[in-house]
Amino acid sequence: MSAPNQARNQGNTLGSAAYTVAFYCWAIAVALALLPTLLLPRAVLRAGVRFWTRGIAFLLRHLAGIRWRLEGWENAPEGNYILVCKHQSEWESEIFINLLRDPVYIMKKELTRIPVYGLYAYKMGMIIIDREGGAGALRRMLRDAEAAVAANRTLVIFPEGTRVNPRERVPYQSGVTALYRTLGLPVLPMVHNSGLHWPKRTFRKIPGTIVLRALAPIPPGLSREEFMTRLEETMEGAWRELYREETGEELVQRRIEFYEAAGLPPPAG
Repeated sequence: MSAPNQARNQGNTLGSAAYTVAFYCWAIAVALALLPTLLLPRAVLRAGVRFWTRGIAFLLRHLAGIRWRLEGWENAPEGNYILVCKHQSEWESEIFINLLRDPVYIMKKELTRIPVYGLYAYKMGMIIIDREGGAGALRRMLRDAEAAVAANRTLVIFPEGTRVNPRERVPYQSGVTALYRTLGLPVLPMVHNSGLHWPKRTFRKIPGTIVLRALAPIPPGLSREEFMTRLEETMEGAWRELYREETGEELVQRRIEFYEAAGLPPPAG
């Protein structure tokens, strides 16, 4: 390995380690400081969570060398819509807190088991999904989503249902189609390259710029099949383009099942 590359890798490792330590210190400090907001109006906690996410962006920029850039935001529809975003890392789980006025994440129930985090998720009015709850869980999700839309909040959903390696692809989950058909709202697809800078299951961060790109919205009224085909083709095509821009290479993806990406055992039978 050349001296410049070796120095860069050492710097990246040191920066990643510094970020990891700072992240946990910051997260614990803010989580404890915000405990009293559980007794106050939700808007107070929302302001505190925004402060927390801005701190994370600061640490990423100054310790890990990661910045971010928004493109295509003019594509966001007027009025309410469903924001559908690819899921590669923890980064996109936080960015929409600051980008949107009052977002509602649709999130898996397992996340609420994280100490304190679960309390804040419920207080923030996030929609919690029990992935093993079957039709009943789907009905609750749709009921909660209708209430959120009535309160003029923007829904945020990750169609893969879990974080996916940038070079892997899983089938999109049916929940996004159910939301689209039930709510009758346009969908704003968004892609990004966060997984190339904040890889899954490692502390190491890769310096550079995360690009978050909003695509042309999908209008309401399509059939289930038409919508899902259009959504997947639009988002996966845009991701291949963004990958090519970032790496100079064509993307070769390995198709896997949801349980593999989520680290779950294969379904029985």
